[in-house]
Amino acid sequence: MGKLTTLKIKHLSKPGRYSDGSGLYIEVTKNETKSWLFRFQLNGKRSTAGLGPYHSKSNTLAMARAKAVEYKALINKGINPIEHARGLIKIKIESEERENRDKITNSMTFEVCALEYIKNKSSEWSNKKHTQQWTNTLTSYSFPHIGSMPVKDIETEDVTSCLDPIWATKTETATRVRQRIESVLSYAIAKKYRTSPNPATWKGLLDQIYPKPESVKKNRHENAGTEKHHNALPYDDAPHFINELKKMEGVSARALHFTILTASRTGEARFAKWNEFDFKKKEWNIPKGRMKARVSHRVALSEAAIRLLKSLPKMNDYVFPGSKLGKPISDGAMSAVLKRMKKKSITVHGFRSTFRDYIGEETGHPFRLAEFALAHGLTDEAEKAYARGDMLKKRFIMMNDWADFLNSYEKNDDE
Repeated sequence: MGKLTTLKIKHLSKPGRYSDGSGLYIEVTKNETKSWLFRFQLNGKRSTAGLGPYHSKSNTLAMARAKAVEYKALINKGINPIEHARGLIKIKIESEERENRDKITNSMTFEVCALEYIKNKSSEWSNKKHTQQWTNTLTSYSFPHIGSMPVKDIETEDVTSCLDPIWATKTETATRVRQRIESVLSYAIAKKYRTSPNPATWKGLLDQIYPKPESVKKNRHENAGTEKHHNALPYDDAPHFINELKKMEGVSARALHFTILTASRTGEARFAKWNEFDFKKKEWNIPKGRMKARVSHRVALSEAAIRLLKSLPKMNDYVFPGSKLGKPISDGAMSAVLKRMKKKSITVHGFRSTFRDYIGEETGHPFRLAEFALAHGLTDEAEKAYARGDMLKKRFIMMNDWADFLNSYEKNDDE
């Protein structure tokens, strides 16, 4: 080295490469830009490494010579300086990425992560209430305990701090809270906000700490002398009830009657529209957006259900219009009918159990047929294999049998 000087470099303008010795060159382009090059031979192969553009302060002749000496030392050890430089750059980039990721991870609290998850998932939830329910539940029962904690640091004892106060007294709510915490933490793992296993998992983890929700609810209701689920009317009493219901006036009473005849859910009946019915085929086609399982459902209409529908005036799109213009009856309208009838011990939803009990105990219709009518998904793989359709034709017979039974009090009274 030593062929070049700072003054000589300053006055270089002719394009070409100028040697300083020991493999170090400065290259001048047509635009008079100047860059450092280092030429070397390793394992019989000649290569050229760039050492960056020349700069009178940040990349001087002395700096280029020092870099060339460093590269020669690597070559003497059998190390390719170009690959070595790339490796250093890669390490630097990975270090910076890791540092940025750590900053994000440290600032990603459970509350921030939960709200981010809810925002991302809300577009797939067909019911807008889900977003509100998720936010309210987590705000009430999890944020006070773990909301400010980084998701990467949450352990099982932190999850149990949310569940302990409500598991025995608000078991259903506690179950939802656990499921939602688990979903948020699964999202955190997928987004690499945390790397450790999910501490809110039920099977094999929290099921070892808490008693089964169903057992807790059953014991609590037994001790209180109340029913476990939606209180159902014994099917023996159903004909007498229907006879009394027919005497009740109002749209809500007709809606309740229709709901019982079709064994449908409250929301499915409330929002029923006239264009969903095909009276020739005797079908009610409920769109998937209104079904619990988010799968469209065909209901086989009994002759009694069709007669009831045809007796109703068509005031607007809804079969059971409410007091507000363009709206269906309210969520509690059918329950209010039960209260007026002084049937405080039963619920609207419970009539689905009444239907299933009657079909199972008093008819020869198969279990899976009643399950299809209730829009319950079959869990047994063998059942699924045999039931590839929705057995609508067979369901017409079953629903007419159910309707005939409901009207049997009136017939017996006539006799």
